[in-house]
Parts: sequence; structure tokens; C-alpha cells
Amino acid sequence: MDKDSSNSSCDARVHAYKNGKTFEECKVEALQKTEILSKEILEKGEVSWGRILELAEYDELVYKLTLKYLRQKGYDIGYNKLPRVKA
Repeated sequence: MDKDSSNSSCDARVHAYKNGKTFEECKVEALQKTEILSKEILEKGEVSWGRILELAEYDELVYKLTLKYLRQKGYDIGYNKLPRVKA
């Protein structure tokens, strides 16, 4: 079986970077989203994972990096049965 005929639908390198962004650009974007969300969390008490996905413009990599950065800042990012982020 040659490489071209293999199923590349699970290859993260093909699908992870939306709109041709590099990983570094995604990290910068996620850090910016983290700052916006930090303010929202302080104002509202919490934000949903849906709000984070919406703010990340449905870019999975930016979404996951944003959650990572929120956790690093000390926020409780919840889990699959409690999909929200709070201080």
C-alpha cells in the first residue's frame, strides 16, 4: 500500500490548522482569546465550553489551546459532564 492511498482523515497535520494558520499563530490567537475569556469569567462567574468554541471560531486547535491556557491561569475548566470554566 503506498502512502497516497492511505486514509489521511485522521492525520492531525492535515486538519488541525484551520485557514492555513501555523501552530505559533494558533497559540497567539488562543492567548488573546484567553484574555477576553478571563474578563468574561470575572464579570459572569463562569463561561461555557460552547462560548469558548464560538470565540475560537470553531477552530479545534485554538479551542484546546485556550482551555489549556485558562487552566494554566488557575481556572477550573470543568470536564465532559460539567462543560464550563470558572474561577
